[in-house]
Amino acid sequence: MANTPDRPVRLGVQVQPQHATYPQIRDTVSRLEDAGVDVVMNWDHFFPLTGEPDGLHFECWTTLGAWAEQTSRVEIGALVSCNSYRNPDLLADMARTVDHVSGGRLVLGIGSGWFERDYDEYGYDFGTAGSRLDDLAAAMPRIRERWARLNPAPTRPIPVMIGGGGERKTLRIVAEHATIWHSFGDADTLRHKLGVLARHCEDVGRDPGEIEVSVAAAGSLEQGPGEDAEAKYAAGARLFTVHTSGPDHPLDQLDAWLAWRDEHNR
Repeated sequence: MANTPDRPVRLGVQVQPQHATYPQIRDTVSRLEDAGVDVVMNWDHFFPLTGEPDGLHFECWTTLGAWAEQTSRVEIGALVSCNSYRNPDLLADMARTVDHVSGGRLVLGIGSGWFERDYDEYGYDFGTAGSRLDDLAAAMPRIRERWARLNPAPTRPIPVMIGGGGERKTLRIVAEHATIWHSFGDADTLRHKLGVLARHCEDVGRDPGEIEVSVAAAGSLEQGPGEDAEAKYAAGARLFTVHTSGPDHPLDQLDAWLAWRDEHNR
């Protein structure tokens, strides 16, 4: 499986909402939009994932609402929102609202969840990896049904990004519901997973070329594109996401990534 040849390369940046004040985060988002990044994302956790465990941190969806007002061009979303933390109908309404506030620029990134501290401290049932995936599978139809009932309706069919690579459950959910699949691992792993995803798409009667392939690329924006990015591009990836974290949110290689994107889109 590979994406259609005419699908453009896009650059996403995850602004990790940890170890920084909100004005620092807001400034970073402005710099990324002005530079020409395609998608700016945060994450859906309640505590830092690296560095000081109890360091500065901000919540996902209230931040996305602020970004929706702050920005005017770039798409925004979570990489990814945790299905366990909100009733699916409520999440659908939140996404629809941010979609309207942003003028139709929200991507609903969603996954099954994994960070046990979030669950323990906020009173959610952690369950098992399998039960959390079952909950995600049950939530996706509810989200779409709620979108169909809301007044006003979303401004567009809201793109759904699903993250994860589990071959039996996660990729089946991707085949059924995703506009974008976000993956991890090297290029060989990507090729293998795309083959599995193609089989799931065949089972549900869907063209796998409809799904944009997103990859975690390089790591932080202190690293530029290299052989790994080229190999993932050859395998079919078209949305490449790098991250930056507080307190300084370094963007050292942003220009190199933008140039690499633009070269592939000529």
